[in-house]
Amino acid sequence: MQPTLVILAAGMASRYGGMKQVEGFGPNGETIMDYSIYDAIEAGFGRVVFIIREDFAESFKQTFEPKLAGKIKAEYVYQKLESFVGDRTIPADRTKPWGTAHALLCCKDVLSEPFAVINADDFYGKDGFVKAAEFINTKVADNLYALIGYSLVNTLSENGSVSRGVCNIDENGNLVGIDERTNIYKKDETIVFEEEGATTVLAPDTKVSMNFYCFGSSFIPYAEKLFGQFLDKQISVPKSEFYIPKTADQFIKDGLGSVEVIGTDAKWFGVTYKEDAAGVKESVNALVASGAYPANLWG
Repeated sequence: MQPTLVILAAGMASRYGGMKQVEGFGPNGETIMDYSIYDAIEAGFGRVVFIIREDFAESFKQTFEPKLAGKIKAEYVYQKLESFVGDRTIPADRTKPWGTAHALLCCKDVLSEPFAVINADDFYGKDGFVKAAEFINTKVADNLYALIGYSLVNTLSENGSVSRGVCNIDENGNLVGIDERTNIYKKDETIVFEEEGATTVLAPDTKVSMNFYCFGSSFIPYAEKLFGQFLDKQISVPKSEFYIPKTADQFIKDGLGSVEVIGTDAKWFGVTYKEDAAGVKESVNALVASGAYPANLWG
């Protein structure tokens, strides 16, 4: 069976100030998602599940369905605030859904097999998809997941500091935990992060999480159990979110299995800041000029 790719595309894009998921960056208006899907097809993925908001479903489908017809099977899942809340009362001031792991939980009816998950607005590069497909096809299990780890130096922005989940990895190459670093930037020839007034140097090849995971079929039922516990404690906290990395971390802490960190030297681009858009377009056009992608991606 060909692997399934899940794309998290329901975000509000608050920092960016627009629907960056459907902004064109390629020579013919290709979105970042187009390149991820293209790379996934090349790596052997056979199905893509888009998690989107129902209010922009029609325009989203009109954008993607004509391109993908006959190339990969596409399905759509809507992330809704009330999904999996049960009979709990949602606070009146809560408007946005419950985060990335809740988004995956909304796929319960369409996902019963192992899968990979990525962000819609991140460019991951071919190698990540090749390694994810190989892991899903040969190693994934209910007690063995994976994280595609990117070298920190390949994930920085020229337009400001970034937040990254720095991977803590044991001698067997498995994830011990993720340290959230919120103020990482280049300083002269080094990469540093600031915390409580102290500056710490990070090695350029430090592996960081860009939310590219491979999960076994056990993940969704496990996430559903944890989501209930999350709501019992945090439903009334206005900006509380149920995140994928925290869920994967709890999976390890509960002794249910391991998360292997699979390193890639692929260059990651993202549009954290509006000013990043020009650099992403430049990077994509350079890849097209080098022959890595056709000028008209879908022919």
